[in-house]
Amino acid sequence: YPFLTGLSAPQQLHIPDGFLSAPVAIMGWVLAVLTIAYALRQTREQLGERQIPLLGVLAAFIFAAQAINFPVAGGTSGHLLGGALAAIVLGPWAAVLVMTAVIALQGLLFQDGGLLVMGWNIINMGILTAFTGYLVYLAIKRIGGSEQRSMLIGGAVGAWLSVEVGASATAIQLALSGTTPLNVGLPAMFGVHVLIGIGEALITVGALALILRSRPDLLRQGERAGGTASAAWVAGGLLISLIVAIFSFAASGSPDGLERVAEDHGFIGSALDPVYHILPDYTIPFIPNETVSGIVAVVLGTLVVFGVAMMIGRMIKTERAESHS
Repeated sequence: YPFLTGLSAPQQLHIPDGFLSAPVAIMGWVLAVLTIAYALRQTREQLGERQIPLLGVLAAFIFAAQAINFPVAGGTSGHLLGGALAAIVLGPWAAVLVMTAVIALQGLLFQDGGLLVMGWNIINMGILTAFTGYLVYLAIKRIGGSEQRSMLIGGAVGAWLSVEVGASATAIQLALSGTTPLNVGLPAMFGVHVLIGIGEALITVGALALILRSRPDLLRQGERAGGTASAAWVAGGLLISLIVAIFSFAASGSPDGLERVAEDHGFIGSALDPVYHILPDYTIPFIPNETVSGIVAVVLGTLVVFGVAMMIGRMIKTERAESHS
């Protein structure tokens, strides 16, 4: 079942344990925890009422889409990161929470990305991508006005650049850990993610175009009046996410960006095996058919991360109501 090999860790920028030194890994955890704590506070104050139900929808879509590796040149594959998309729709601080939920679930439930290095995985794929994508989108939108064209261009450029920033940050962490020199790792990581970033841009633009066509008001961040995303809209978003999850069986079996660089530069053997297995490599151990096992695992993960993100949204809404009572 070669399609399912595209679901194996590490994926794109999911760093496995063993690639980074202990001091560097600890530094990542400290920075990530501090940022997440601040993101919770900022989201409670800034997130508009209409965006709160979208936490679950975006988390589910990003998780499902990340399970589908698409082929790029040179026998390499890539997948959506989603930080830029989440930030454009929800704002960067809420996007940090969405991406944290996705990346934490991937590491804890599916052993995709190491536990010791999870802090850097959250920073590289969640925090840096969210703020890079959002700031670039905002700058282009201000220059071009609020027309849909400038919003889509800003989304595309921001999404592409967010991938390169995350990849470059990963190269710096590898260099600080002594895994591979910066003058080797940085051009390798940047170069292999150029085309992967184009895929990120296309998916981001497609998602934004769908939102602009169906509910453009959802992109007006910070507005607490004017209603919320309807239950039907949220259900529709979850349904789309589940459909994407089902198509995870078609993931490319080629190595992803980080895996390709690790193979080419001889440090793939540094990766450590997970300390435990629950649903390893996006499979259900007791389902013998590998294709069905992979699909069920991704669908299950999509539903779980949807529920987790919706709980975060409810917590934010409850705390906001209590603070105003």
